[in-house]
Amino acid sequence: MIDIKLIRENPEMVKENIRKKFQDEKLVLVDEVKTLDEEYRELRTKADNLRSERNKTSRNIGLLMKEGKREEAEAAKKAVSGIGDSITECEKRESELEAEIHKRMLVIPNIIDPSVPIGKDDSENVEVEQFGAKREFNYEIPYHADIMEALDGIDLDSARKISGNGFYYLLGDIARLHSAVLAYARDFMIDRGFTYCIPPYMIRSDVVTGVMSFSEMENMMYKIEGEDLYLIGTSEHSMIGRFIDTINDEDKLPYTLTSYSPCFRKEVGAHGIEERGVYRVHQFEKQEMVVICKPEESKMWFDRLWHNSVDLFLSLNIPVRTIECCSGDLADLKVKSYDVEAWSPRQQKYSEVCSCSNLGDAQARRLQIRIKGEKGNYYAHTLNNTVVAPPRMLIAFLENNYNEDGSITIPEALRPYMGGKDRIVKKVK
Repeated sequence: MIDIKLIRENPEMVKENIRKKFQDEKLVLVDEVKTLDEEYRELRTKADNLRSERNKTSRNIGLLMKEGKREEAEAAKKAVSGIGDSITECEKRESELEAEIHKRMLVIPNIIDPSVPIGKDDSENVEVEQFGAKREFNYEIPYHADIMEALDGIDLDSARKISGNGFYYLLGDIARLHSAVLAYARDFMIDRGFTYCIPPYMIRSDVVTGVMSFSEMENMMYKIEGEDLYLIGTSEHSMIGRFIDTINDEDKLPYTLTSYSPCFRKEVGAHGIEERGVYRVHQFEKQEMVVICKPEESKMWFDRLWHNSVDLFLSLNIPVRTIECCSGDLADLKVKSYDVEAWSPRQQKYSEVCSCSNLGDAQARRLQIRIKGEKGNYYAHTLNNTVVAPPRMLIAFLENNYNEDGSITIPEALRPYMGGKDRIVKKVK
C-alpha cells in the first residue's frame, strides 16, 4: 500500500505507475481516493472545530450556573447535546470514508523501482545474467517423474487416489534427498548470518491482506472452514506477520531470518496441475529468507538475497540465471523482483526455482511495522526470497546430476546430509 500523500501531492505520478503496470482499469481509483480523502479531511476539521466549540460551551455552563443564569445554562446544555449529535454524525461518516479509502488503497499498486523494465507480462521479462557451466550430456535425460519412479522414489498413483492431482508420496532415497536439500539450505543460510525460524503454518485474515494482494489471495490461499485462519502459501506470510503492529529499534535492524515451512497453494489460474510430475503441486516444503531493514538498505539486501540463491544452486552443480520481472509481471506490492531459474538439460531451457522480491514499505504500511529512529517513527522495508523449494528444485537437481546408468550423483556439499552417500542408485531386486 502506497503513502496516501503521493495521491494528495502527485496523483499523476501514481497514475503513470499504474499505466506502466498495464492496469488502466485502476486509474479511476486515484481520483476516487483523492475525492474521498478531501471529504475526509474536511470532515475531520469540522469535527475538531465542533469538539472545541463543545468544550468551550461546556465550560460556560458551570459559570452560568454560578451566576444564577439557569435558563442560559439549560440552553447551553441543549447546545452541547446538539453539538454532540453533530460530532457523532461526523465520526460515523469519517469511519465510512476511512473504510472506502482503505479499500481502494489496498488495490492501487506499489510504486515500482525506476530500473524495472516496462512490459505487459512474463514474456517481456529480461535476462540479467547466467551462472555456472552447463554440463554436456551425450545421452537422454528422462522426465523427472520417470527418474524418481526408476529409483523407487515416488508414488503419484496412490497420492492421486487419496488426495487428487497435485499431491505425491516421496519414498526412500528420493525422500531422503528432499529432506537433505532442505537441511543443507537451512545450514547454508545460517552460515550466512540468518536466524533459523519455524513459523505458524496458519495465519489470520488481517495478516493475509497485509502481506499480499487480493488477487494473489484468491488464487493461492486455502481457508480453514469456520475459522479466521488460512493455510500459508509460503512462510514469508507468517514471518512478516510476526512483526504486525510493532515499533522496532533502529539499532537492532536488519532482521535477517530463514524459515522452514510446508506450503499450501490452490494454484488457481496457473498453467494446470500435472498428473505425472511435481513441478506445480498443491503442497510442498520450502526454505525461505526474509529481511526487515531500513529503507536505505533494501536495495543492498535485494542483491544479497538473490546472490544467496545463485551460490546455493551452483554448490549443487545446477546452472542458473537471473531474470528481472517486468512491470506487468510484478505483483502489486512489489517494487522490484528477480526470478532465479535453473537449467533443465532435458528441456534445454531454464525454469523458475526462486523468486526474490523487494516490497519497499508496502507490507510494513499495511501491517504497521515501524522503526523507531532519532527523528521519529517510520516504516520498515521488507524483502523475501526462496532458498529452495523442493520438489520443484529436485527436478533441476535430478536432471543436472543424472548419470547414464540411471544413478544420481550427490554433490560433495550435500553428502553429509545423505549419510555420506555419493550416489543414489537403483536398488537390486
